[in-house]
Amino acid sequence: MKDILQDIKNHILTGVSYMIPFTIAGAVIMGFARVGGMFYGVTDIWDASHETAVGLIPFFHTLDGLGGIALGMMLPIFSGFIAYSISDRPAICAGIVGGLLAKTLDTGFLGALIAGLVAGYVVKFMAEKIKLPESASSVLPVFILPVFGSLFTLLFVQYIIGEPFAALNKAMVAWVSAMSNGGNALILAMIIGAMVGFDLGGPVNKAAVVTSMALISDGLFLANTAAQVAIIIPTLGYGIATFIKKTKFAAGFREAGKASLIMGLVGISEGAIPFTLVNPTRLMPINMVGCAVGSGIAVLGGAVNEIPISGCYGWLLVNNFPVYVLGIFVGAIIIALGAILFGKGFDEESDNNFI
Repeated sequence: MKDILQDIKNHILTGVSYMIPFTIAGAVIMGFARVGGMFYGVTDIWDASHETAVGLIPFFHTLDGLGGIALGMMLPIFSGFIAYSISDRPAICAGIVGGLLAKTLDTGFLGALIAGLVAGYVVKFMAEKIKLPESASSVLPVFILPVFGSLFTLLFVQYIIGEPFAALNKAMVAWVSAMSNGGNALILAMIIGAMVGFDLGGPVNKAAVVTSMALISDGLFLANTAAQVAIIIPTLGYGIATFIKKTKFAAGFREAGKASLIMGLVGISEGAIPFTLVNPTRLMPINMVGCAVGSGIAVLGGAVNEIPISGCYGWLLVNNFPVYVLGIFVGAIIIALGAILFGKGFDEESDNNFI
């Protein structure tokens, strides 16, 4: 059972890795459009009324729509490459069309995930069970598998998961919308931040980040803001710690700290893993606290990140970015001080046991 769950996790992460470029491309193009519109005092550049405006406003309106095309491919690509991970190229068609139907039915991220898994395993089952004469074997991957894999997946999405998953997605969106107001926004931001900081690129981190990115297509940006802030914080924090208290860290960790600073600034959370693993029982809670506080500061201060980019190259596209950056650095300082005051095992004399 454990091996099966591990395989499913790997298939989902494959889908995520192929989905992310579409998400980033679409969101950044839309970000350019919205920043351009703001120069003209337009804050709703996506509205159809701007098609006939003067100046460059119609161009930015069109640019926003073009970015939306790439962003709209996010769920079909996610589903398609989950299926690809399970059963290679013959499953891509079934996965993508299943994900597209899941998107059309508004089943959200979970619907696309199930569509990808169903497409992949159905095609895999057919590939293993259908035996054709060698002279007709070429028909299997180009006709039978994509046609009947797609048919089964589409019927499954349409009649089995369509309505319940659409209702579940609407309930989740409504819950996030309700949590996005007042004190609830702070609670939600801190929960997401803590999840991102928990396992630094592991399944809990990925669940928070991917769900937050999926909510962008529903026009909900609070979760993404919290997640993108938290991604940076641990790696940046440990890098800062090695500069503040050099004597606390052996030469190898000091070198890792330099790399950690760079990785943090470009949004790679895994740079904190070597530090955290020295004594995780002490440092994992510190990571979670730093990420939760940083995310909370950014969201409570009114920062809004509409694009799934955590690195410093995307900070200027964030609404109220000074508060956003403040949240990052406050969280990073918490982790840096926590590592210096409570971390053990970073010096040469330590036996590096987990404590």
